[in-house]
Parts: sequence; C-alpha cells; structure tokens
Amino acid sequence: MDKVKLIIDSGSNDRMNDDLTVVPLTMTIAGQDFVDDENLDLDSFIASMEKNTEEGKTSCPSINQWLNALKGSELAIIMTITSGLSGSFSSAFQAKQIYEKDHPGSHVLVVDSRTAGPEISVILREIERLVNSKTRFVDLEQKISDYKTHTHLLVVLKSLHNLALNGRINMAVAKVAKVLNIDVVGTASDEGKLEPLSKVRGIKRAFKEILKLMAEMKYQGGRLIIDHCKNEKDAQTLKEKILASYPQAEIVIRSMRGLCTFYAEEGSLMIGFDDL
Repeated sequence: MDKVKLIIDSGSNDRMNDDLTVVPLTMTIAGQDFVDDENLDLDSFIASMEKNTEEGKTSCPSINQWLNALKGSELAIIMTITSGLSGSFSSAFQAKQIYEKDHPGSHVLVVDSRTAGPEISVILREIERLVNSKTRFVDLEQKISDYKTHTHLLVVLKSLHNLALNGRINMAVAKVAKVLNIDVVGTASDEGKLEPLSKVRGIKRAFKEILKLMAEMKYQGGRLIIDHCKNEKDAQTLKEKILASYPQAEIVIRSMRGLCTFYAEEGSLMIGFDDL
C-alpha cells in the first residue's frame, strides 16, 4: 500500500510532525480571532476568555484548508473532532469529495471521532498501527469503527464559566459550582457531546471518581493520555494514582491546545484510553 497521509484538526491536542498534518480551528472571543496553530499564545487566549462576558464561538477549518492539507496525497485519512461540537467533519467531507474528483485514483477516508482531545489521539495511535501493519486501505474504515467502540474519554472541569456563556449550562449553576469548589466529571456521549456524570467537591474526590469510572469502563492498563490545561500538577498526581492501580499502564501527559481549552478551561483534565 502506498504511503497514507494522516490529517487531523486541532481538537485532538496533537502537534504537527513529519507524519501528521494538523489543521487548526479558530476561536473567537469578544471579536478577536485566535487561530489554534503552533503560534497560539495560550496564556493570552485564557486571559481573554476569563475577562469575556459574552458568548464566544469556534470556527471549523475551511474546505480550502483541508484541500491544502491533502495536497500531494493519493491515500489519506482525515479524523476530526466530534460533529456534535463542530462543523469540522462536514467541511472535511466536502473537501474529500472535491479532492477525489480532481485527483482520479485518489482515496480519502474521513472519520468523525465523535469525541475530542486525548480520545482522538488514542484512536490516531491505532490508525497509525493499522497503516504500518499494511492493512488494506479498503479495510481501514471498518477496523477504525470497530476500535472506536473500545475507546473512552473522561473530563474533569474546574470551571463552567465558558460553558455557561455558550448556553450549555445555566450561569447560576456555574457560579455556585465555583463558590463551592465543585468539579464536574463527564464523558463524551454517543452523540459526541459533553455528558456530565457526577459533581464532586475537590480534586481528590474527582480522582476517586475517575478511577471508579475507568474500572466501570473496563480499563485494562493499556494506552492512556492525560491532557491538562495549565494544570500539570494534578495531571501528574492522577498519573501516579492510575499507575498504583495499573502498574503496566502506558501514560502520556500533554498540554491542551486552544480548542479544548475553549471548552474545558484552565485547570481541567481530559483522559483518553481504550479498554483493550
């Protein structure tokens, strides 16, 4: 099989490298655009969010951005943040149709991750394994779909301010949660949207809840990624607690990019893993 080009959007928190192309989304706060690329000043972006009292918005990559990412490829896989939060999948799929028409013989597979952040990265690692194992391109879509049934996302939110501004929860609830030091533990629903699972007071109880949910989701100690927003201390503590229960676990800690920061905010954690 010819080389397969791998393309994702910045909703995964992955960084660009020689084997991966990352197409940025754009966040708009109080009329100012922040492009979620390598040049984003995350501190400035967070400061703008904290000062903002109006609804912000996100913009998915344009069709042309996806077409530029596809240039030079005969075989490509695009994976996007969940269509439940963004039009990224729709834009990428339209680009696929245009590219295949303009380049006869090319094949582009577009995957709706139905999630965000580190769970996308866990799926991406499996896609890389499949591609390197010489799996036939025509078989990849089904194999990726099958693997996605074994991946999970958990999130710990320390602030609900931006979710309230964007109409996803009541502002009064967000203010009470802040005053009472309530952390919200949630997951990605089947529709690819944030689904709160529990509310706990303090990060120690949040850690206990995360470990309980991981066991319920049948985590076996395999690949796991913890993404944090300016909160490496809690990410490291969570890693240690997971290793205490699953010594064989392969755990990576990373910083969030702008898009996940927009939704999850400073102090948050996102945990992606599979149950294999």
